[in-house]
Amino acid sequence: MTSVANSSHQAALKQRQHDNKLTKRIMREAGTAIVDYNMIEDGDKVMVCLSGGKDSYSMLDILLALQKRAPIHFDIIAVNLDQKQPGFPAHVLPDYLTQLGVPFHIENQDTYSIVKRLIPEGKTTCSLCSRLRRGILYRVAAELGATKIALGHHRDDILATFFLNLFYAAKLKSMPPKLVSDDGRHTVIRPLAYIAEKDLIAYSELKQFPIIPCNLCGSQENLKRQEVGRMIAAWEKESPKKVWNTFKALSAITPSHLMDRNLFDFAGLRPTGIADENGDKAFDAETFADAADTTNTANTDFVQANDDDRDRHGNPSTQSADAQAAGTLTSGNPSRARTIRIQSL
Repeated sequence: MTSVANSSHQAALKQRQHDNKLTKRIMREAGTAIVDYNMIEDGDKVMVCLSGGKDSYSMLDILLALQKRAPIHFDIIAVNLDQKQPGFPAHVLPDYLTQLGVPFHIENQDTYSIVKRLIPEGKTTCSLCSRLRRGILYRVAAELGATKIALGHHRDDILATFFLNLFYAAKLKSMPPKLVSDDGRHTVIRPLAYIAEKDLIAYSELKQFPIIPCNLCGSQENLKRQEVGRMIAAWEKESPKKVWNTFKALSAITPSHLMDRNLFDFAGLRPTGIADENGDKAFDAETFADAADTTNTANTDFVQANDDDRDRHGNPSTQSADAQAAGTLTSGNPSRARTIRIQSL
């Protein structure tokens, strides 16, 4: 019995360490993304768009945690658009948010009937549904006085959008972590931009969020986005570094080494007679890491948690996840280039 009890204790300890590392990594990556793109500033009112899926639940949970530790003040209001899908459990989100004590607003709009009426059976509904939802959420944000609209897109969503544009629209374009809405009135932010979907799946399971499945678009088969998602998942399994390097490339662009004449003046390009160490070495072969090297765990410039049992901050097994979880938020004018590390009080 002693052996069994000891084994059970070790398993529980190992699981707690894993959970602590996961929480620390997610909080750190979210905080870093927020700082890198100056997503949240002092005095902001952040409208967190909550669908009932794992990503939006995680985003709300993360922002609430960072709000408590931030050196700046910002308000949060959760908003759900009830699209009147048949069988949608309308009580789940209000009950959950009331229990948390989070201010919220439920917007009731029957976009489901509109989509079903206009889109033939079997055809993709995503585009129309997205346009309808976007317009409604922009209106609600204005009515609530929100200064930022937070969406729950993660790293894999950003990568998938990049590949969809590359393969099917012949564009080098993705989903930015921060943008101004097409009507020019709202700032949209994606605090989960640096977080891998697999981590959000694990975090959602850890937190046991009351997930609401989407039967309008998410269950449709053979969508191009799902195909690209499977491709990314296969790469992740084969070579995590390949996926992270592709993601990093989205923020390391060299217009002079692409072909867009609107971004670089190729027509006016002339020799200057001045050596440039970053200039093109037209006759040199490009060198890349061996394929074997890409099987290593991704090592990115983004802040990630150390997966060792012990790091320089101490032993995760002896610290709470909240005490380890750290991120960064801007404390004012971004031009001051100053960030403050968020730690639990």
